Amino acid sequence: MHKAGFVNIIGNPNVGKSTLMNALVGEKLSIITSKAQTTRHRIMGIVNGQCPLQEGQQEADEFQIIYTDTPGIVNPHYKLHEQMMGFVNSALQDADLFLLVTEVGETFKNQEVLQKVIKSKTPIILVINKIDLSNQQTILDKIAYWKNQIPRAVIIPASATEHFNVDAIFDNILQFLPECPPYFPKDELTDRSMRFFVSEIVREKILLFYQKEIPYSCEVVVDGYKEQDGIDRIDVTVYVERDSQKGIIIGHQGAALKKLGTEARKDIEEFTEKKCFLSIHVKVMKDWRNSDRALKSFGYDPS
Repeated sequence: MHKAGFVNIIGNPNVGKSTLMNALVGEKLSIITSKAQTTRHRIMGIVNGQCPLQEGQQEADEFQIIYTDTPGIVNPHYKLHEQMMGFVNSALQDADLFLLVTEVGETFKNQEVLQKVIKSKTPIILVINKIDLSNQQTILDKIAYWKNQIPRAVIIPASATEHFNVDAIFDNILQFLPECPPYFPKDELTDRSMRFFVSEIVREKILLFYQKEIPYSCEVVVDGYKEQDGIDRIDVTVYVERDSQKGIIIGHQGAALKKLGTEARKDIEEFTEKKCFLSIHVKVMKDWRNSDRALKSFGYDPS
């Protein structure tokens, strides 16, 4: 028998969805920073393996889990946010299992999305994340709260950063996984291209190195990716909305841009296990977050 299914990860911004998916997949596929709204796309991580051998079985069942990290649920202020919520809505429709990720000190902001999850017939594992930052009584109170809100959900307190109860989440996922042939070839790790992950690595560094509105006003596009013996040559453009933002990204005498390129290159080389030459340019595309044409060219088209 073979099990396979889509495990879609839903939750508010900054509750640790990306950290949890990376822990479950065993690879860094999604951006992880302390800033909210770091994930902008649906990102799939594919895990293949064998189920634990059951009593009486001579051969273990195989499985394929397709995890989907989604953007944090927001009330849209830009067309970009609307497109991000489009990715969330598509994840509500094709899940075989929901991983509903919360944390101890927060309430679910978008009741419309929460009610869609609750009213669906799709199984739910509700993860109370970041319990390492709380105390036992608060955690017990939160478990009781969610048992009352969603009686049919399996509730698991966890810490994705400390890898606490991640195995318990995985074991429960296997229990809910439907019998189905694999959706993807067994050697695939993700549905995304190397260009996508390069752009995400650069964007992650922007989130880490720049403050206030700057990271949210940036989009990263890989214009060229040439694989050569011993080294990859990668050309990247960082788009911003205003000339003043371009100046901040570049910095005095190009110092900030040089730091961005150096740190991004290190992570790209670790991810690809190959040397790379990374060239980064900065361009202004005014008000791109509210431009349908720009958003579509950047890949924000959930359809």
